[in-house]
Amino acid sequence: MTNPTAIILFVAFVLVTLGITWWAAKRTKSTDDFYAAGGRITGFQNGLAISGDFISAGAFLGLSGLVFSSGFDGLVFAVGYTTGLPIVVFLLAERLRNLGRFTFTDVLCYRLNEKPIRIFSACASLVVVAFYLIAQMVGAGQLIKLLFGLDYIYAEIIVGVLMICYVMFGGMVATTWVQIVKAVLFLTGGTIIAFLVMMKFGFDFGALLAKAVSVHPKGTAILTPQFLSKDPLSAISLGLALMFGTAGLPHILMRFFTVPDAKAARVSVFWAAVWMNYFFSLVFIIGFGALALLAKDPTYLDAKGGLIGGGNMAAIHLANAVGGSAMLGFISAVAFSTILAVVAGLTLAGASAVSHDLYASVFRKGPADDRKEVRVSKIATVGLGIVAVLLGIAFQTQNVAYMVSLACAVACSSTFPLLLLSIYWRGLTTKGAVIGGSVGLFSALALTILGPPVWVKVLGFAAPIFPIDPPTIVTMPLAFLTCWLVSVLDHSRQAASDRGRFDMQTARGIGGAAVAAE
Repeated sequence: MTNPTAIILFVAFVLVTLGITWWAAKRTKSTDDFYAAGGRITGFQNGLAISGDFISAGAFLGLSGLVFSSGFDGLVFAVGYTTGLPIVVFLLAERLRNLGRFTFTDVLCYRLNEKPIRIFSACASLVVVAFYLIAQMVGAGQLIKLLFGLDYIYAEIIVGVLMICYVMFGGMVATTWVQIVKAVLFLTGGTIIAFLVMMKFGFDFGALLAKAVSVHPKGTAILTPQFLSKDPLSAISLGLALMFGTAGLPHILMRFFTVPDAKAARVSVFWAAVWMNYFFSLVFIIGFGALALLAKDPTYLDAKGGLIGGGNMAAIHLANAVGGSAMLGFISAVAFSTILAVVAGLTLAGASAVSHDLYASVFRKGPADDRKEVRVSKIATVGLGIVAVLLGIAFQTQNVAYMVSLACAVACSSTFPLLLLSIYWRGLTTKGAVIGGSVGLFSALALTILGPPVWVKVLGFAAPIFPIDPPTIVTMPLAFLTCWLVSVLDHSRQAASDRGRFDMQTARGIGGAAVAAE
């Protein structure tokens, strides 16, 4: 399956992104540059970068693979990603930009006790980042394995090394510009593939669906929401995870600190929504196109009748089928660069949790030196890179869009409740936030391990102990309820201080530092 044209384009794209990293490294002079690109990114640019974070392996490879295998059910994931953005823009974007500096934890610490909040938030961020990293690492590993014929383990190591280089040397400047470049290329590539697919069916979407139905074993059932009717609790839980998890993903929240003001933060989400909705509409054409054109073509099938490289590679094979080796190389290169960019953003979010939230604000005695903080972040980057490779190897058979949903399930049960309550409820206390967030985090982790994703698909047991997948419908209300109950029962001196700073936080959150000072 190795393709010289595809490999040449692939290597060229990787070299271009490394060139962007080298350029960014020269502009990264301080912690502000490293974590937040110096706040110099415009709303339009940041919107492209945010859309780039979502147009990732989970979106492109995973969603097209889900549509290829399950049809309409893939739409649930696409809709879930985009419906989370209004929550971000109306409830969080402006407050985040006005209250925070580098991470969402800065917002929580504005009125809550810094040390316990930062310790919890760092732990929650690292867990969410780990789950999200799995999706990207699996997609990248399978892509390199398919293109170069390498063993999967070696493919994972290559991804890990490139990811570490991006973050260590370029920081947020490199991560943002790689995201912007690849978002433009991905939108272009997706448009071309969708156009070529529709051209094969005379631009008749009905004919495309008819062909897809005729080659799928379930027939017309793929045009209906099977998952919702088969397991409605899990379907509702998945919708909650995708909608509210978006507002708790650390690498997405970090992007609101890269723009100069709150207005630019709101503009960012508008443009992100525009590009994401457009791209996800293309994914349906790509997914059904792959089903119609590849399902019965022995060129793209292995000895068992499945797609070579697995279901996650449906879009990659489709690019070859409709556009030849040049399109295969282009899409593969852009897909890989988008995975690297998302992984770099995730790694930066995790590294900042270690260096900024833990080292600089908790463990460091006295003011933290900028150079030492950045050095700790780079050390953490190497550690996260190693963990990412190991997780990618352990979960190599999972659908990548599905793994993203698990990251969202953990985020909306841990970081999202704390952010929302901290900003909008005067009664939240430090004790309530830490205990409630911990209950949400550990229950989401425990029920995920006891549920189908780990208990059955990784550990190999016949049936899960906890059947709802993901567990959001249980864990998110549990986190909110615990935060409320513990805060209401908390009458400590610290609780009084937490409540007393709410008005000052609200003033700054709405109007910025100038209004708060007045």
